[in-house]
Amino acid sequence: MYVEMRHIHKTFDGFLASKDVSFGVEEGRLAALLGPSGSGKTTILRMIAGLDRPDSGDILINGVKVNDLPGSKRGIGFVFQNYALFRYMTVTDNIAFGLEVQKKSKNEIKDRVEELLELISMKDLGKRYPHQLSGGQRQRVAFARALAPNPRLLLLDEPFAAIDAKVRRELRTWLREMIGRVGITSIFVTHDQEEAMEVADTIIITNQGSVEQIGTPEEICENPATRFVESFVDVERYEVMKQIRKSEKNKNS
Repeated sequence: MYVEMRHIHKTFDGFLASKDVSFGVEEGRLAALLGPSGSGKTTILRMIAGLDRPDSGDILINGVKVNDLPGSKRGIGFVFQNYALFRYMTVTDNIAFGLEVQKKSKNEIKDRVEELLELISMKDLGKRYPHQLSGGQRQRVAFARALAPNPRLLLLDEPFAAIDAKVRRELRTWLREMIGRVGITSIFVTHDQEEAMEVADTIIITNQGSVEQIGTPEEICENPATRFVESFVDVERYEVMKQIRKSEKNKNS
């Protein structure tokens, strides 16, 4: 496993946010932390990122325990729900920011930024500012900025929550394709079942601070492990999605 959580406990002011959380994510896979509000999924993501520390248990990345390692030293890229772009920087400067912090040469920065602008299909928009972009374009820039320093792991906190519903599905497909092309191990938080089922290789379902089930979308829908999962997962919607994907696949073949 590339990322491992081993018997993690975390309490905030007497509230148990994580209770004996254990799971692993294989290298190159895209995993979704799925659950209702307050189920502990964002706490898990923040602990992996080094923004919060577990009270007990171990976090490993590529076999190395990182509990005491600052987030900046963990080789992680983070995409926030609200983009967190610098308003007074152009698209190019936003993407270059992490590379400048790493003190890369001007030529390295230029080449890497051009590569990422091509990747996110925004090579002609490098001189624009965030307020001149659509929500979907801003999230693409946030994705590119997170990838710029070549992180080992990408974390995304409800990456589509601030985006108009009409654009959301298109971006989900785009994100899946981009992560597949880059080949980076990724974990994203969502409360949207359709999003998790459509995008993730592996789904980790959380409830009241605990992990209820881990598996592929098919495994979770067809063989729910607990009563909570059985009541939480909308199997009918999943079956409709499967038919839509099958139809789209046949149309494109």
